[in-house]
Amino acid sequence: MSIALFYGSTTGNTGDIAAKVQDYFGQDELQLFDVKDCAPGTIEAFGQLIFAIPTWDYGEVQEDWFEIWQELDSLDMQGKTVAFIGLGDQYGYAEWFLDAMGMLHDKMVARGATVIGHWPNEGYEFDASKALTADGRHFVGLALDEDCQRELTEDRLDAWCAQVIVEFAAA
Repeated sequence: MSIALFYGSTTGNTGDIAAKVQDYFGQDELQLFDVKDCAPGTIEAFGQLIFAIPTWDYGEVQEDWFEIWQELDSLDMQGKTVAFIGLGDQYGYAEWFLDAMGMLHDKMVARGATVIGHWPNEGYEFDASKALTADGRHFVGLALDEDCQRELTEDRLDAWCAQVIVEFAAA
C-alpha cells in the first residue's frame, strides 16, 4: 500500500501533523508532498490519499492550497480513496471551524473521490463548519485544533490513523 499525504503549511503546524502521520504509517507506506513544491497532477498518481489543510482567518483556504485551488477542478479522482485532516481554531474562529477541509472535501467528492476517515464532532466547541457530514454528527475528516486543544492532538491522531489504516485496507 502506498499512500500520499498532500499538505500546505504556513506556520508549520500542518507540516508537523503530516510528519507525525508519516511516522505512524511508516516512510515506506506514506509519502509526503508539500503542495507548494509539486504539481497538482501528482495527486492523480496515487489511489489512496490524505489531504491536510488548515483553515485561515474567516473560513479561508491556506495560501499554498489557494495557489492550486482552481487546478484541483481538473483532477480525475474516480477510483481514488481519500481522507482529510483539518486544522483550525474552534474558539477564535468558531463560525468557520475547519471550513477549508469541508471545501476541499466537496471539491474531491465532485471529482469522483471516495471518502473515508470521518471523525466524531464530540469534544469540540464551535458555531458552524463546512466540514460537517450531512447528519452533522461527524467531521468529514480528522479535526485538530493546535491553538486551543493541542493536548488532545496526539490521542486524536493515533486513533484516527488506526481508523484510516483499516478503512484504506477495506477500500
